[in-house]
Amino acid sequence: MNPSLSLTQLSALFRKGCKPRKQWRIGTEHEKFGFHCNSLEPLAYEGYAGIAQVLQGLMTFGWQAIYENNNPIALVRENASITLEPGGQFELSGAPLATIHETYAETRKHFEELSIINQALGINFLCVGFQPKWSREAMHWMPKSRYTIMRNYMPKVGKFGLDMMTRTATIQANLDFSSEEDMRRKLRIGFCLQPLVTALYASSPFKEGQPTAYLSTRAAAWLDTDSARTGIPACVFNDDFGFDDWSEYLLDIPMYFVMRDGEYVDCSGESFRDFLEGKLPQLPQQYPTMDDWELHSSTAFPDVRLKQFIEMRGAAGGDLAWITALPALWKGLLYDAQTLDKVWAWIESWSHDDVVSLGKVVPELALQTPFQNTHVQQLCETMVALAEEGLQCLNVCNALGNNESLYLSPLKKALAAKQTRAEQWLHAYHHAWGKSVDPIFKEAIIPNFD
Repeated sequence: MNPSLSLTQLSALFRKGCKPRKQWRIGTEHEKFGFHCNSLEPLAYEGYAGIAQVLQGLMTFGWQAIYENNNPIALVRENASITLEPGGQFELSGAPLATIHETYAETRKHFEELSIINQALGINFLCVGFQPKWSREAMHWMPKSRYTIMRNYMPKVGKFGLDMMTRTATIQANLDFSSEEDMRRKLRIGFCLQPLVTALYASSPFKEGQPTAYLSTRAAAWLDTDSARTGIPACVFNDDFGFDDWSEYLLDIPMYFVMRDGEYVDCSGESFRDFLEGKLPQLPQQYPTMDDWELHSSTAFPDVRLKQFIEMRGAAGGDLAWITALPALWKGLLYDAQTLDKVWAWIESWSHDDVVSLGKVVPELALQTPFQNTHVQQLCETMVALAEEGLQCLNVCNALGNNESLYLSPLKKALAAKQTRAEQWLHAYHHAWGKSVDPIFKEAIIPNFD
């Protein structure tokens, strides 16, 4: 092994994330599908009203471009960024913010800026979990060389990896931790509750214009993408789980690539452990740097991912209200100490096998999924009630005196109706929509903010 990169040094990448409570922030990421309003076709990268033109339009609002091979492929502004997923899904990675009120304002501003461009170009963005109308072949690949490597590798390791890349969209919340013990509990809670979030956020009952067997076709695609780098690592359920264990987990995940001289080197399927020994076939007698390790750690796709913060990755795409609800939910569950203790006591007995089994059924049945002696509907009610309690204890108020629990509203409404967005849209499909998915391209889009 390269003596400059011991397990302790690899784990230090994640240990650096420990922050005192007063420095805790929460970040929010969300993806959506661009389309032409007249034809409903997905946006290509090039050409009139293409993704590149959208990026150029956003530059008028102070965003700065990042280029690859002379193509703008991302934007940055202050501590936020806009990036492109493989099929052109447009992602805002929001800044680390202190309050959910700020998250709401950030997301609304993003939508307002896109709304101006949408109206000028005759396009819009669909806020759902899976592309409901167009085939995998109809999706346009973005000009990012890392995606070429992944595109070639994915069919070797699962049926739906290319669907995951091009036809799924997510909302993600990023949270801080104070210590290894705090990380351990938050990560375990995240994995246990992720199937509940997947159920509550189910918003993808359609594929290629037809209902599927799932309420979350997005989550179903993830179940057969690449088992080596997705799902729920068993080690997280060990009582002594820590940063070293996470590093060992990552070392067992096959590589995708490394960067040398600004170019991606295809190492798909190779072992990072071999790389540590100087035995990587593509780079013989070379050893990894910490930049290589950080890049590799970003190519693991479990339901919850540890970086120098914790990524909660199980929610499907949604509109402004649903986007803001996700960080509110997780902040309420994990950032108030007393509530965190209650959540831990609630889920502590759930085993790895329990949660894996739950995650396999949730894409089909969502809130009606049975679990132990109850159903996910009841579990979600408990989860949202605990989150509301946590946010009320934190009591971070806006100018109107409302605390952050107000952003849980769409979750509470769905639970009161005992119906996910997917079920609402399925009912509309069979009745008001005349068995067409086209109306969803008006139902679940970024509104005009005139």
